[in-house]
Amino acid sequence: MDSHSRSSVIIIGAGVSGLSAAKVLAENGIEDMVILEASDRIGGRIRKENFGGVSVELGAGWIAGVGGKESNPVWELANQSGLRTCFSDYSNARYNIYDRSGKIFPSGLAADSYKKAVDSAIMKLRSLEANHVGEVIEPPCAPKTPIELAIDFILHDFEMAEVEPISTYVDFGEREFLVADERGYEYLLYKMAEDFLFTSEGKILDTRLKLNKIVREIQHSRNGVFVKTEDGCVFEANYVILSASIGVLQSDLISFRPPLPRWKTEAIENCDVMVYTKIFLKFPYKFWPSGPEKEFFIYAHERRGYYTFWQHMENAYPGSNVLVVTLTNGESKRVEAQSDEETLKEAMEVLRDMFGPNIPNATDILVPRWWNNRFQRGSYSNYPIISNNQVVHDIKAPVGRIFFTGEHTSERFNGYVHGGYLSGIDTSKSLLEVMREGKERESESKTFLLEPLLALTGSLTLTQTETVSNLHKCDIPTQLYLSGKLGIPEAIL
Repeated sequence: MDSHSRSSVIIIGAGVSGLSAAKVLAENGIEDMVILEASDRIGGRIRKENFGGVSVELGAGWIAGVGGKESNPVWELANQSGLRTCFSDYSNARYNIYDRSGKIFPSGLAADSYKKAVDSAIMKLRSLEANHVGEVIEPPCAPKTPIELAIDFILHDFEMAEVEPISTYVDFGEREFLVADERGYEYLLYKMAEDFLFTSEGKILDTRLKLNKIVREIQHSRNGVFVKTEDGCVFEANYVILSASIGVLQSDLISFRPPLPRWKTEAIENCDVMVYTKIFLKFPYKFWPSGPEKEFFIYAHERRGYYTFWQHMENAYPGSNVLVVTLTNGESKRVEAQSDEETLKEAMEVLRDMFGPNIPNATDILVPRWWNNRFQRGSYSNYPIISNNQVVHDIKAPVGRIFFTGEHTSERFNGYVHGGYLSGIDTSKSLLEVMREGKERESESKTFLLEPLLALTGSLTLTQTETVSNLHKCDIPTQLYLSGKLGIPEAIL
């Protein structure tokens, strides 16, 4: 066991929400905090890796919600840091849909199929809402043909705003920018950390950030919190901010003593976890179209989500010869469980369907495994379309001295980086309010206890003998309190 001292706050997780929470605490004078991060780096689901000579984003890759009346705070951070980004226009993807014989569907057919899919999605939404209030509306037919399945996948698995208004686009604008910077998306977090943690030459050297500390147990009571890590260390604090992902909360990585109340665990279980896998492929040369409006292209297959959504990296990194294909949920889990060689074989068969048998083999592949990573267990939260606000409220609500934060606690922006960033700020503000109220109560109770004593000593001048004899007349708790053996009664705190 580590010898430990008690801090004001322990923050579990050094992703965007944990770091933004820590920054707000530091700005409000809370210096004695500890940040416990399970992995060997900060960033959480923002993670870059060098691949094929360029920096690629395994997790969050876009700044979504730009160009509106209100400014997205993450876009502001990117501008302050001079982060390199490039505009992504998904709308042309529907005109680059390939069938299994390599033919591109005519633009008229693609546009009609897309309109039909959007109308169908709106009908489905209305049907769900009607069922929710007890009406009956016939749900639309399920997509069946390869092009219908491909478009359905894009509409629903890529959260495009055409189907329902997404708060991110409503509040911040509908443009999206891909992060294309060698320093990575994570550079924003390092810049943010510099404001309150000691850093040197781009490295965080502050001892309050503890890496490779895997939290396994949180013991909490009305008096404080003990946090135990896998390596046997124990950390003690007045409060905890827990920024673990929704997938981790649903797993058995962290146990709570006493267990979390039922309203909390039920809310956590009611939130879906999405898995989003970007597979990167490096080629000796470029064989795909890369002119204007060709950045995204689609493969229509009888199996929904089977290597459907493709992007070339030429706009981000010209001459990199890198393609990215995105899988989600069931396909992600399937691919995570197989070897990279098997995945490469499947991806190459799909590319040969689209671009012919003579294309070169990929020289390298990178397959992130967010689902099997026990510190993540998925990519982001997804509340059911018909979901009452109570679920989000319960996931966010503190349990005693444990406060919850992360993109899954953001009612308007769950699933987005700015959702995580803003939730960290909100959680810290709520905690600071509780701490302030606690201090006020403490000073009131001290005043409440001291007043009778001051009245007693102020109104009488007693000899030592009289004082002792009067003490004998006091009740036992008062004697103990005056002799210093009894602290402030707990009931008053």
